[in-house]
Amino acid sequence: MSLSPEESRKLKKTATIASVALAVSLSLLKMFGALYTGSLAVLSSMIDSLADIFASSVTFIAVKISSQPADSNHRYGHGKAEAISALIQSAFVAGSGIFVMYDGISRFITPVAVEQTGTGIAVMLISLLGTMALIAFQKYVTRRTASQAIEADSAHYTVDVVTNFSIIITLIVVKIFGWSWFDTLTAFAVSSYLLYNAYKLARDAVGLLTDRELDDEIRLNIKKIVLRHDFAHGIHDLRTRDLGGEYMFEFHLELDGTLSLYQAHEYTDEVEKALLQAYPNAQIIIHEDPAGIDEDRLDHKIRCTTPNATDCML
Repeated sequence: MSLSPEESRKLKKTATIASVALAVSLSLLKMFGALYTGSLAVLSSMIDSLADIFASSVTFIAVKISSQPADSNHRYGHGKAEAISALIQSAFVAGSGIFVMYDGISRFITPVAVEQTGTGIAVMLISLLGTMALIAFQKYVTRRTASQAIEADSAHYTVDVVTNFSIIITLIVVKIFGWSWFDTLTAFAVSSYLLYNAYKLARDAVGLLTDRELDDEIRLNIKKIVLRHDFAHGIHDLRTRDLGGEYMFEFHLELDGTLSLYQAHEYTDEVEKALLQAYPNAQIIIHEDPAGIDEDRLDHKIRCTTPNATDCML
């Protein structure tokens, strides 16, 4: 069952508060662990948690802004504030990865012994369990609200699960075999993973900000819903985009040219209601066209930009 806008706002707000609270708690815990053990891997995880504090705070602000209704200056709403949040988060994740790599190079040149590994293991186990609990809640919120900001924040903590687990294994190896260099090697692996996830977050955020089309599956489903109506002779110039948790559809609906304006309007409302059943809260703009007319269409222009296109004049 779909949530109301108010229920969605409350759920996203709860998720962001939980994220900030966990980030602060884990940062303090890992700071103690890093100082007590001298582990670069634990330090890298602590830096990531510090970045998460800022990132989660940005998410909180973005969710608050994106939840505001449309106004005279933002008639499409404020949903893309979440994409801006995700872009900022990607920059901080990348910065964390670069910092850890730099410190790792220094430690290869001047090795540092890792001590009190038992304490470090305990710290990372607590972090692992807390992070997994938060991710489970964030995934639930994302499924119910389609929030890109919450999804981006969850991506950070998903990385944390992998890194926390790898750091636990690393500390066990150091404790048993005394290989301090293995700690530095793990830190490099963690930082590489951070950089990769930063790239994915940035790519998705830029796609939303530049109005990238929705998945082909959604576009095909829109066409199926429209064309299942007997009065619909066709659909063209379909444009879709994500406004930040809400979809927007624009297309031309081809109808019998002899219909009255009133009847064409009734048919269009029927199509819109069918689409809203499949995609609640979507913003839909439909332009009625007489079926069979010859006109300059966006579909043709797009095909003309494709290399070796031969159907530009169709």
